[in-house]
Amino acid sequence: MKVNILTLYPDMFPGCLGYSLAGKALADGKWSLNVVDIRDFATDHYKSVDDTPFGGGAGMVMKPEVLDAALTAVYKRGPLYYLSPRGTVFNQKTAEAWTTEEEMTFLCGRFEGIDERILEKWPFQEISIGDCILSGGEPALQVMLDAVIRLLPAVMGNRESMTEESFANGLLEYPQYTKPQVWQGRSVPEVLVSGHHANIRAWRLAQAEELTKTRRPDLWEKYLAQKN
Repeated sequence: MKVNILTLYPDMFPGCLGYSLAGKALADGKWSLNVVDIRDFATDHYKSVDDTPFGGGAGMVMKPEVLDAALTAVYKRGPLYYLSPRGTVFNQKTAEAWTTEEEMTFLCGRFEGIDERILEKWPFQEISIGDCILSGGEPALQVMLDAVIRLLPAVMGNRESMTEESFANGLLEYPQYTKPQVWQGRSVPEVLVSGHHANIRAWRLAQAEELTKTRRPDLWEKYLAQKN
């Protein structure tokens, strides 16, 4: 997978994507990163990339001619995404779908956003990390890419762990425990040290269902609908 990122802050990448599973996968060539500084495409002496909005209002808007030049130079094929709070909310299903893409291009906005005419000209899909406002698209994109990269073939050592983590089966993940068996007077549930695998699976499913029901009723309703 090749990832192109257009940003005003190229030094923010790879950031956390240079560590752990994503970082090792990047070093091993399982995915590649092409970070492009939008300011390189500004044409005036001051390398201006923004201007005041028509109609007044606070903040600045990223200029269409600069963004258009950057996109023309970088974008060749594959999905084109703009990080935006008005976009479709990213989730685990999105992450799974993105693993099939050979090349993806992302535009990270700043200030009050980008000139709407860029979204009209180019085949953008708008994507959001959720109902919150960040200073720019870069932090959100790092979260999204981390969720995707760990799902790429041969990135995660134990593929089985993917089938049991949160959202994999529509439920939140069950509680996890490790040694020591007793810590500060708190014991690991007996079923987990019983060696009875069928009972362990049943306990984990019951725990996952209860956690989902109490903490994420929205997911619980979807789970029940699929189950029935």
